[in-house]
Amino acid sequence: MNAVRRGLSSGLVQAFLVLIGLVWLTPLAGLFFSSLRSSQDSASSGWWTVFSSPGRLSFDNYSALLKNAGITQAFWNTVLISVPATVLVVVLAALAGYAFAWLDFPGREAVFLVVVALLVVPVQIGLLPVAKLFGQLGLFGTIPGVVLFHVAYGLPFAVFLLRNYFAEMPKEMLEAARMDGGSEWRIFTRLVLPVGRPAIASLAIFQFLWVWNDMLVALLFADSSSQPLTVQLQSQIRQFGSNIDVLAPGAFVSLVVPVVVFFAFQRHFVQGVMAGSVK
Repeated sequence: MNAVRRGLSSGLVQAFLVLIGLVWLTPLAGLFFSSLRSSQDSASSGWWTVFSSPGRLSFDNYSALLKNAGITQAFWNTVLISVPATVLVVVLAALAGYAFAWLDFPGREAVFLVVVALLVVPVQIGLLPVAKLFGQLGLFGTIPGVVLFHVAYGLPFAVFLLRNYFAEMPKEMLEAARMDGGSEWRIFTRLVLPVGRPAIASLAIFQFLWVWNDMLVALLFADSSSQPLTVQLQSQIRQFGSNIDVLAPGAFVSLVVPVVVFFAFQRHFVQGVMAGSVK
C-alpha cells in the first residue's frame, strides 16, 4: 500500500512538473509560431490557429529580419556587450573572491564590507553620475561604456557570491598545496577554479541573462550605433507599431539565446545550487 501511495504521489508530482513546464513554454511556442506567420494572418487570427493550417507557416519573416540592418546590428551589439560583461565579471570576481577568502592583506574585512554595502545600492542611483563621468571620458554612447557599467554593477554580487563559496573550501586542502610548493596563482588556477566551477557557472548564467535582457542601462548609455536588441525592438514598436513580421522573429531570437545558454549550462547551474544548499 505504501509503495502504491509513493508511486501515485511521484506520478502526480511528475505530471504537475510537466504541466508547469508546458505552461512556461507556451509563450515561447506562441512567439515562435507568430514569427512564422505573415502579418496578415497575425492580424486576423491568433497563433494557435497554425495547427489547423500549418502549410501557411514560412521562414520569410526571418529572411526579412536578416535584411533589417538595424536588427542585425543590434543583435551583434548585444553579443558584444553581453559576452565581455560576463567574462570580465566572472574573471574579476573569481580573483577578488579568492583574495578575500584566503589571502591576508591590510583592510581585507573593511574592503569586503564595502563590497557588501554596494549590494544595496540601486542601479538607478548611479545612472546620471556615471553618465556624466562617461561623457567626460568619451565613453558615453559606446559599447565599452555599456560594458563597463554592467561590470561595475555586477561585481559586488559576484564577489560576494564567489568569496562565500571559496571560503567554504577545506583549509587543509589549500595548506597542503602550499606545503607542496604551489604558488598562489597555481593554487587558484589548478585547485580553486576547478572546485568552484559550479558556482562560477551559476554566476556566469545570471550575469549573462541580466545583461542580455537589460534595457534600462542601454537606453541611457547606448546611442543608435551601439544599442542592443532590446532597445532596437522597443524602437521598432514605437516607430512602426504593427510590423509583427519583424518584431516577432526579432523577439524570438532575443528570447531563445538566453534559453539556449541556460540549458547548455544547466548541469553546472544545478550543481552550484545544490552545493550552496548543502553548505
